[in-house]
Amino acid sequence: MSLHRVVALVVPPQSTFELACAAEVFGLSRHGLPSRYDFGVCTQRPGSVATLAGYDMAVGHGLDALQTADTVVIPGLQRRHESSPPAVLDAVRQAHRRGARIVAICSGAFLLAQAGLLDSRRATTHWRMAAEFAARFPKVHVEADTLYIDLDDVATSAGTAAGIDLCLHLVRTDHGAAHAARIARHMVMPPHREGGQLQYAAPTRPDAPPDTLAAVLDWAVEHLAEPLTVDDLAAQAALSPRTLARRFTEQVGTLPGRWLLHQRVMAARILLEDTDLPVEAIAAKVGLCSATNLRRRFHAAVHTTPAAYRRTFGRSPGTPTS
Repeated sequence: MSLHRVVALVVPPQSTFELACAAEVFGLSRHGLPSRYDFGVCTQRPGSVATLAGYDMAVGHGLDALQTADTVVIPGLQRRHESSPPAVLDAVRQAHRRGARIVAICSGAFLLAQAGLLDSRRATTHWRMAAEFAARFPKVHVEADTLYIDLDDVATSAGTAAGIDLCLHLVRTDHGAAHAARIARHMVMPPHREGGQLQYAAPTRPDAPPDTLAAVLDWAVEHLAEPLTVDDLAAQAALSPRTLARRFTEQVGTLPGRWLLHQRVMAARILLEDTDLPVEAIAAKVGLCSATNLRRRFHAAVHTTPAAYRRTFGRSPGTPTS
């Protein structure tokens, strides 16, 4: 299998966190995991590139590196109020026309919008910049609360950890849920967050106890094979269903029923990849009751059938699973 070439385009002064999101997911070689990506960094003028962290980076590759990239990552754009250099915009447009996937983390969406890649399309960025982004680029359909949006050829994310969420989502798209889950475990990351979840939690009332749903979420994942309902989750949390829904929205960014269905589909994806179990057995293991229900729910979430997904991502005999 040839490696998927990921190139991060850095623009001084570069935020090190957004760059590290891409490097951590695509650039590290991890013990026990096959390497699936070749990661590199480029800039308009190779050499010393200033960062926001008080040190300079030595970047050896220029914009010609984008000519061979399968994915181009724009890890933030600190001088978003300024127009990006024409050479940079042209290089990104050419990569997109050639078929490369263009990915923006946080304020990197401003560069994509300047390049015209988001006209009449959905996009997101950090919630603090969303109003500015929408005002500057009225042709873009800005979703201010969304963690990330993947349009296949172009993807955008909110700030900070949402950049990691998007990168792991792209790994799932490229190589399946099990491989992405193993990378997340190496990174000690929490369970996968959907792109449609909220960027930030609602503020907690000063008189509200800082209760966390972590124990309930862990319990639910361990009992997916059971016919769990929202009422079951509420009982486990010793909360009313209404209070549980509010806590879910505040802490998880989605409603409990939607979260539970997503966990079941994710579990089904991993079983389709790592086992030879028939679809009926997988449906029972993840609490979706029947093969028909699994196929319907799976297609709605993943936009393909379980059989087609297994043909694409199912492991070959002898493929390691750890």
